[in-house]
Amino acid sequence: MSDQLDRILGHLEAFFPKTLTSEDWQNTFAFRWLHRQSVLGSIGFLKPIKHLSDISFDDLQSIERQKELILTNTKHFVEGRPANNVLLTGARGTGKSSLIKACLNHFAADGLRLVEVDKEHLSDLQDLTELLATRPERFIVYCDDLSFEDGEPGYKALKSALDGSLSAQVENVLIYATSNRRHLLPEYMADNESYRHTSSGEIHPGEVVEEKISLSERFGLWVSFYPPKQDEYLAIVSHWLRHFGQSEDAIAQAEPLALIWALERGSRSGRVAWQFARHFAGSQDV
Repeated sequence: MSDQLDRILGHLEAFFPKTLTSEDWQNTFAFRWLHRQSVLGSIGFLKPIKHLSDISFDDLQSIERQKELILTNTKHFVEGRPANNVLLTGARGTGKSSLIKACLNHFAADGLRLVEVDKEHLSDLQDLTELLATRPERFIVYCDDLSFEDGEPGYKALKSALDGSLSAQVENVLIYATSNRRHLLPEYMADNESYRHTSSGEIHPGEVVEEKISLSERFGLWVSFYPPKQDEYLAIVSHWLRHFGQSEDAIAQAEPLALIWALERGSRSGRVAWQFARHFAGSQDV
């Protein structure tokens, strides 16, 4: 009987995620919130991320105002001072996600930690927050490329976590989210029909528009990103070419090729500049 019980317990342990040890908490700077299916249903757990990006604030060019806003807010948070949840929105490839990763690298030694949560797991935010609240570290819950369709469950969970839950907001947890949509929900031409026009000429948004704005306005800090101008794009290219060990002569020769690269992509962005620099530097090494 004892042997059978041991086997059953062994099988159950295989289903349950391993509990983080004190060594895991001490040596891990970033985690991912995942789910595992078990005989008892879906179980959420934190998994340490072993390989982190080494990007720094200095690597992020032509977004000085955005860097200053995020740096200041995160510094206040790490120091235990009042700080805001942050929504980073704008053009793709302009440095939104990279800026959050740079924050982690900059403040990790001061106790900052990052927890990445996918949209489909946002309904676990309350459970995750309660878990992190018992820790001495400061946590940024990070939601990348966030957007919702009408009726998705994570929308209400995030809205409640930001402002509206009966429980108080935890002092050692903030939410940073990136999105290409400023209001996180799709916007349709028909939404304009809900606007009300007063006799004085004022325009007031209707319930549909108000609901779509209500989530994004719960973030205390909005940071907007825009595609770089041509000279800014070339400055980013030059930075990354230097990073990959290219000479100044090679960088000058690369500029017209970098413009063609962006034209063919139909976009100028930090990501496109980085991709070109990798391509060019790799070609030079052949």
